[in-house]
Amino acid sequence: MAPRRKPADRTRGVFEVDWPLFGELSRALALKVARTYDPEVVVGIATAGVIPGAVIAAILGREFHSIVVSRRYHAESVRETPAILGVAPAEVRNRRVLLVDETCDTGETMRLAVAAIVNAGAADVRTAVGFRTGPYEPDFSALETESTIVLPWDEDLLTSVP
Repeated sequence: MAPRRKPADRTRGVFEVDWPLFGELSRALALKVARTYDPEVVVGIATAGVIPGAVIAAILGREFHSIVVSRRYHAESVRETPAILGVAPAEVRNRRVLLVDETCDTGETMRLAVAAIVNAGAADVRTAVGFRTGPYEPDFSALETESTIVLPWDEDLLTSVP
Protein backbone atom coordinates (compact mmCIF):
# COMPACT_ATOMS: atom_id res chain seq x y z
CA MET A 1 0.00 0.00 0.00
CA ALA A 2 1.35 3.42 -0.91
CA PRO A 3 2.02 5.88 1.91
CA ARG A 4 -0.69 8.41 2.64
CA ARG A 5 0.47 11.76 1.39
CA LYS A 6 -1.38 14.94 0.74
CA PRO A 7 -0.98 16.50 -2.68
CA ALA A 8 1.98 18.85 -2.72
CA ASP A 9 1.03 22.41 -1.83
CA ARG A 10 3.96 24.74 -2.27
CA THR A 11 2.50 27.26 0.19
CA ARG A 12 2.45 24.68 2.98
CA GLY A 13 5.91 23.23 2.51
CA VAL A 14 7.14 19.75 3.31
CA PHE A 15 8.34 18.60 6.72
CA GLU A 16 10.53 15.51 6.49
CA VAL A 17 10.83 13.57 9.73
CA ASP A 18 13.83 11.30 10.23
CA TRP A 19 13.94 8.36 12.64
CA PRO A 20 15.69 10.20 15.52
CA LEU A 21 13.16 13.06 15.39
CA PHE A 22 10.31 10.54 15.21
CA GLY A 23 11.67 8.92 18.38
CA GLU A 24 11.91 12.24 20.22
CA LEU A 25 8.41 13.29 19.17
CA SER A 26 7.04 9.89 20.24
CA ARG A 27 8.64 10.25 23.67
CA ALA A 28 7.28 13.79 24.01
CA LEU A 29 3.79 12.63 23.02
CA ALA A 30 3.91 9.71 25.47
CA LEU A 31 4.94 12.11 28.27
CA LYS A 32 2.03 14.47 27.43
CA VAL A 33 -0.36 11.54 27.63
CA ALA A 34 1.12 10.17 30.87
CA ARG A 35 0.75 13.53 32.63
CA THR A 36 -3.05 13.58 32.39
CA TYR A 37 -4.31 10.19 31.16
CA ASP A 38 -3.71 6.59 32.11
CA PRO A 39 -4.77 4.42 29.16
CA GLU A 40 -5.06 0.69 29.67
CA VAL A 41 -4.85 -0.04 25.94
CA VAL A 42 -3.29 1.80 22.99
CA VAL A 43 -4.90 1.36 19.57
CA GLY A 44 -3.08 2.49 16.43
CA ILE A 45 -5.02 3.43 13.32
CA ALA A 46 -3.65 1.30 10.50
CA THR A 47 -1.74 1.75 8.49
CA ALA A 48 0.37 4.80 9.31
CA GLY A 49 -0.76 5.06 12.94
CA VAL A 50 0.46 1.57 13.80
CA ILE A 51 4.13 2.52 14.11
CA PRO A 52 3.60 5.56 16.37
CA GLY A 53 0.88 3.68 18.29
CA ALA A 54 3.18 0.73 18.97
CA VAL A 55 6.00 3.05 20.05
CA ILE A 56 3.71 5.02 22.40
CA ALA A 57 2.35 1.74 23.84
CA ALA A 58 5.91 0.50 24.43
CA ILE A 59 6.95 3.75 26.12
CA LEU A 60 3.85 3.69 28.35
CA GLY A 61 4.16 -0.05 28.97
CA ARG A 62 0.65 -0.70 27.68
CA GLU A 63 -1.02 -3.34 25.55
CA PHE A 64 -1.17 -2.49 21.81
CA HIS A 65 -3.79 -3.28 19.17
CA SER A 66 -4.76 -1.78 15.83
CA ILE A 67 -7.85 -0.87 13.87
CA VAL A 68 -7.87 -0.64 10.08
CA VAL A 69 -9.24 2.57 8.60
CA SER A 70 -8.63 3.11 4.92
CA ARG A 71 -9.29 5.96 2.54
CA ARG A 72 -11.06 5.23 -0.71
CA TYR A 73 -11.55 7.46 -3.72
CA HIS A 74 -15.05 7.60 -5.16
CA ALA A 75 -15.44 7.75 -8.94
CA GLU A 76 -17.93 10.61 -8.71
CA SER A 77 -15.65 12.70 -6.53
CA VAL A 78 -12.00 13.61 -6.19
CA ARG A 79 -12.47 13.52 -2.44
CA GLU A 80 -11.47 10.44 -0.50
CA THR A 81 -13.49 9.21 2.47
CA PRO A 82 -12.37 6.98 5.32
CA ALA A 83 -13.99 3.63 6.06
CA ILE A 84 -13.47 1.03 8.78
CA LEU A 85 -12.15 -2.17 7.21
CA GLY A 86 -12.51 -4.58 10.09
CA VAL A 87 -13.63 -4.64 13.67
CA ALA A 88 -12.39 -2.74 16.67
CA PRO A 89 -10.25 -4.89 18.96
CA ALA A 90 -12.37 -6.70 21.56
CA GLU A 91 -9.70 -5.85 24.16
CA VAL A 92 -11.00 -2.25 24.38
CA ARG A 93 -14.23 -3.31 26.13
CA ASN A 94 -14.62 -1.57 29.52
CA ARG A 95 -11.10 -0.11 29.31
CA ARG A 96 -9.49 3.32 28.91
CA VAL A 97 -8.18 3.59 25.36
CA LEU A 98 -5.64 5.86 23.70
CA LEU A 99 -6.28 6.00 19.95
CA VAL A 100 -3.17 6.98 17.95
CA ASP A 101 -2.65 8.12 14.36
CA GLU A 102 0.36 9.71 12.68
CA THR A 103 -1.36 12.90 11.48
CA CYS A 104 -4.72 14.55 11.83
CA ASP A 105 -6.19 17.18 9.54
CA THR A 106 -9.99 17.23 9.20
CA GLY A 107 -10.51 14.54 11.82
CA GLU A 108 -12.67 12.32 9.59
CA THR A 109 -10.51 9.24 10.13
CA MET A 110 -10.12 9.90 13.86
CA ARG A 111 -13.85 10.43 14.41
CA LEU A 112 -14.66 7.21 12.57
CA ALA A 113 -12.11 5.24 14.61
CA VAL A 114 -13.32 6.79 17.90
CA ALA A 115 -16.91 5.79 17.05
CA ALA A 116 -15.79 2.21 16.34
CA ILE A 117 -13.87 2.01 19.63
CA VAL A 118 -16.80 3.48 21.60
CA ASN A 119 -19.21 1.06 19.89
CA ALA A 120 -16.90 -1.79 20.93
CA GLY A 121 -17.55 -0.83 24.55
CA ALA A 122 -14.52 1.24 25.59
CA ALA A 123 -14.96 2.96 28.95
CA ASP A 124 -13.13 6.10 27.77
CA VAL A 125 -11.33 7.10 24.56
CA ARG A 126 -8.71 9.81 24.10
CA THR A 127 -6.93 10.67 20.87
CA ALA A 128 -3.26 11.33 20.11
CA VAL A 129 -1.38 12.21 16.94
CA GLY A 130 2.21 12.93 16.12
CA PHE A 131 1.25 15.83 13.87
CA ARG A 132 -1.81 18.04 13.94
CA THR A 133 -2.01 19.53 10.45
CA GLY A 134 -5.54 20.97 10.35
CA PRO A 135 -8.58 22.10 12.31
CA TYR A 136 -9.35 18.87 14.20
CA GLU A 137 -8.11 19.02 17.79
CA PRO A 138 -7.03 15.65 19.18
CA ASP A 139 -6.61 15.32 22.93
CA PHE A 140 -2.82 15.08 22.52
CA SER A 141 -0.40 16.03 19.74
CA ALA A 142 3.37 16.20 19.55
CA LEU A 143 3.61 18.96 16.96
CA GLU A 144 1.31 21.32 15.07
CA THR A 145 2.21 22.29 11.52
CA GLU A 146 0.55 23.13 8.22
CA SER A 147 3.32 21.39 6.29
CA THR A 148 2.91 18.13 4.41
CA ILE A 149 4.47 15.45 6.59
CA VAL A 150 6.87 12.86 5.18
CA LEU A 151 7.56 10.26 7.85
CA PRO A 152 10.68 8.07 7.93
CA TRP A 153 8.82 4.99 6.70
CA ASP A 154 7.29 7.04 3.85
CA GLU A 155 10.76 8.19 2.83
CA ASP A 156 12.12 4.64 3.02
CA LEU A 157 9.34 3.42 0.72
CA LEU A 158 9.76 6.33 -1.67
CA THR A 159 13.51 5.90 -2.02
CA SER A 160 13.33 2.12 -2.48
CA VAL A 161 11.08 2.31 -5.58
CA PRO A 162 13.21 1.65 -8.72
